[in-house]
Amino acid sequence: MHPIYMDHHATTPLDPRVLDAMMPYLTHEFGNASSRTHPWGWRAEEAVDAARQQVAAALNCRPDEVVFTGGATESNNLAIKGVAAAYRDRGKNHIVTAKVEHSAVLEPCQALERQGFAVTYVDVDRFGVVDPDEVRAAITDETALISVIWAHNEIGTIQPLAELGRIADETGAVLHTDGVQAFAKYDSDVEKLGVDLMALSAHKIYGPKGVGALYIRKRRPRIRIQPQIEGGGQERKLRSGTLNVPGIVGLGKAAELYGECRDEERERVGALRDRLRDTLLDRVGYIHLNGHPIERLYNSLNVSFEFVESESLLMTLRDIALSSGSACTSASLESSSALLATGMDDSLAHSAVRFGLGRGNTVEEVDAVASAVIDAVARQRELSPLYEMKRRGVDVMASE
Repeated sequence: MHPIYMDHHATTPLDPRVLDAMMPYLTHEFGNASSRTHPWGWRAEEAVDAARQQVAAALNCRPDEVVFTGGATESNNLAIKGVAAAYRDRGKNHIVTAKVEHSAVLEPCQALERQGFAVTYVDVDRFGVVDPDEVRAAITDETALISVIWAHNEIGTIQPLAELGRIADETGAVLHTDGVQAFAKYDSDVEKLGVDLMALSAHKIYGPKGVGALYIRKRRPRIRIQPQIEGGGQERKLRSGTLNVPGIVGLGKAAELYGECRDEERERVGALRDRLRDTLLDRVGYIHLNGHPIERLYNSLNVSFEFVESESLLMTLRDIALSSGSACTSASLESSSALLATGMDDSLAHSAVRFGLGRGNTVEEVDAVASAVIDAVARQRELSPLYEMKRRGVDVMASE
C-alpha cells in the first residue's frame, strides 16, 4: 500500500495553483511591501492588497478589517490579549471561554489569569457542544470577551456561533472564534456568524505555513485591540513586522479557490468520510464515535476503539498519516483535554484516533485505510487481557 495522508486537520498539502501564485514573490518580485519609493515595493504592496481583498471576500467584510499575522496561534493571542488589554481600563477584566478550546486559546487565557483577569471555562455536553444558555449565565458586567472555537480540531464538533453572536450583541461582550478548521470550508460570512474577531490560517486550506490572519470588526461596533507586537507599524500598527508577501499571496489564493469549489468539495469529501465511518462502525465492535454525529466538520472522523491504545495503533499504521489528537499536542502522552471535557473516561480518550480527510483522498484510499485499521485493531486486541475477558462475558469494571 502506498503512503496515505489522512491528517488534514494538522496541515494540508500546498495546492499547486497556490504555489503558482506565490512563485513570483519568492523569486523576482522580492520587494518589501513597506518600501514606498520604488516599483519592487509598490508591486509587493499591490499583491498584499489583492490578497487582503480575497480574504475579505471570503469573510464578507471590509479589506481593512483583515490583519495579516504569522499564523492562527498569533491571531488568537492578538485577539484575546489585545482585547483584554484594551478593555481593562473600562473595568472589563472577565473572559468566558469553553473547556474544549485549542491550546492557542486556553493558554493565553491562563496567562491572563496570572495577570489578574478572571476567566470562566464553560462546560460542554457529551458531543463537545457549548450550551449558549450557560455562556449567557457566565457573562457579567465585567465580561470583555467570549471566545468559542467554531469547529473543533480534534472531534470536529461545530459550535452554535450565530446564537453566541446574538448573546454577545445583547450583552455588549466581544465574540472571538478560532475559525481555523472551518474558515473557507463553510460559509464564513462574519455578519451571519455574528463574530467580532476570527483567527484563521493558510496551511489548513491548502495554503503555505507561517501565515494567518485576524478579522477585526471595525463597525457596529468597532472592536478595540491593543497591539501585542510593536515595531515598524505595519498592518495599521496592529501587527508590526515585515509582511510575508509570498505567504499572504498564498493565503489569499487559497481562500479564493475554496470559494470556487467549496460545495463540490464538501459533497465529495463528506461522502468519503461517511464511507469510512460506516465501514468502521459496521465491522469493528466496541467502537465509539466522538463529537457531534451531525453538526461536525464534513472531513472529520474521530473514534475510540476500546481495548486499544491509540499511540500503539498508529505506530503499526506507519504508511497512513493519522493522529490521536491535536497536532500541537501529538508529542504528549496525556489524554485529550477536549475528549475528557465531554465526560469521556480516560481509557476511551487514550483510544481515540482522528481521521482528517482532504482534497486528494480517493475511494480506494478510504477502503485501504479502513481495511488496515480494522486489521490493526484486531491484532492489538489479541494482546489485551481485558478484551479477552470482555469476549468471555466477564464484567471488566467489576474485575477491576
